[in-house]
Amino acid sequence: MSDLKDPRVLFAAERTLLAWNRTSLALIAFGFLVERAGLLLNAIAPSQAHAASMVLTFWLGLAFIALGALSAAYSSRQYAAVLKTLSPAEFPEGYEARWGMLVNVIVAILGVGLIVVLYIARS
Repeated sequence: MSDLKDPRVLFAAERTLLAWNRTSLALIAFGFLVERAGLLLNAIAPSQAHAASMVLTFWLGLAFIALGALSAAYSSRQYAAVLKTLSPAEFPEGYEARWGMLVNVIVAILGVGLIVVLYIARS
């Protein structure tokens, strides 16, 4: 439990959460780009595109998307653990500290949804 009674502790934890949010979004976007790279290679040079490279880019892209979704979910869990250690004096009056965590959880859910959509589209 924090005894600092200083809201800067809360804001530092929130900045860390938001940094993980950006990292998660970047991993999901990069995973989507990698997943679609196989289709781009096939469109540019259909005779040289190998089925193995398309399968590899598909699964590698999904792995990056899953890593992004996992990092969003886990960082929300870590932030919730930090919030539990703070005293009421460290929360500014009327400040909703859990909003950033909610956004991260939604990013994780949407990342999993993207994996499902891409997998279904592949079938």
